Order: sequence, then C-alpha cells, then structure tokens
Amino acid sequence: MATTILHKAETRGFANHGWLQSYHTFSFAEYYDPKRMNFGALRVLNDDQVAPGMGFGTHPHDNMEIISIPLEGDLEHKDSMGNVALIKRGDIQVMSAGTGIRHSEYNKNKDSVVKFLQIWVFPNKENVTPRYDQITLKEEDRKNKIQQILSPDPDDEGVWIYQDVWFHLGKLDKGISLDYKFRKKTNGVYAFILSGYATISDTALDPRDGFGISDTDRIKISADSDTEILLMEVPMNIA
Repeated sequence: MATTILHKAETRGFANHGWLQSYHTFSFAEYYDPKRMNFGALRVLNDDQVAPGMGFGTHPHDNMEIISIPLEGDLEHKDSMGNVALIKRGDIQVMSAGTGIRHSEYNKNKDSVVKFLQIWVFPNKENVTPRYDQITLKEEDRKNKIQQILSPDPDDEGVWIYQDVWFHLGKLDKGISLDYKFRKKTNGVYAFILSGYATISDTALDPRDGFGISDTDRIKISADSDTEILLMEVPMNIA
C-alpha cells in the first residue's frame, strides 16, 4: 500500500519581505511546522519571487545540495568560488556546498520580477570540495514526456549532485497520461505542479500543490489541463 502526503498550495508557509515573496513547502526560516520538515532527502522547496533589481546578499551554506530552477526572468549569481553567472528559464543550476561556500543572488532586471524554485537536498557525502554547475535544457524535450534534469551520475542527463536523486520536468497537454517508474524502490517521489491541473495516483492536484508518494515503484500522471510538473525522486531514509 503506497504512502502519500498532500500539501495544498495554500497550506505552505509564506514570507513577504517586500522585495521577496517566498512560499515554503517545508519548514524554513521563520516558518516552522514539525510535521513539514522534509520529504526524505528533500529538505527545502521554496517558491520565490524577487522584485526588480533586488536580491539575496552574500550568505553562507555548507553540506547541502542546492538546486535553482528559474521560472521567469533572469537571476544573477556570484559565489566565493569565483563563479559569476546569469540563470534564466530553461537553465538548471546546482551547488554542492560541501565544506562551505558564500554566494549572492540578484534579479538582473530593473523592470520585471524574477521567479524561481530553490530546492535543498541532504547530501550522501559531507565535507566535499564545493562545486558549481549550470546547464541549459531544451523545453521541447519535455513536450508530453518527462525530461531528466538531475541525477547522481555525472555522465547521465542533466546536472548531478551527491545524492541518489532524479529530477524530471514534464510539459503535458491536456489528456496526456504517462507512467513514471522509480529508479529505486526505497525512494519516494515528490511531485510539484508548476502550472495546470493533474491527477497522480487518483489524487487531484492544483497549481503549486505538492504530492509525495512512497512505498511503491511507479506512479501514473494524468494531465487534466495543459500542465507543467516537477518530479523529484529522493531517498526516504537518510542518516
């Protein structure tokens, strides 16, 4: 019998800092819910909107895998490893914080907001040498199918991190259904609806809903409208 958890969009934590509006699926900063600390190795799923010309000043991280997925606008990144980069929709950025990094993130544009997801995953190897990577993907490669964007294998599709996780993006037309088979039976999948409406394992999902499922080895995804979806397969047991 599969184990499931549903996080409706309106139940997320919310912080309005003026220049930043951030929705927290899991406990983060001043939002704390002991029942919503993580989903297996998935620790943070923040849905952020940054005002024009504003951003996060230089701040530290360590021993965390950090993934940024831009949804709209341009985000400028600078870090203590000397990387200066611009990430935009279609890009995937990862950082293995390891022994410690410092970085900043700013909205490059002065007349439009930037929207992006920031995701933290517990690593399976601590105190590694910090690393940075960024790639640009073709959105047409996820048309009515799921496109792998992240894995634990440097030679596989997408970027990689220090954890047995696989992330996929899908852009499905209304009426399309597909199956997703887990890479590991001990993993779980957390689905996040970026836009549209979908049904996963008989659970109806609205925009920005999150749905976690484990103790199974596959799920069926049905698009009830034109839908964009992010699938995050992660280990459920973490040390």
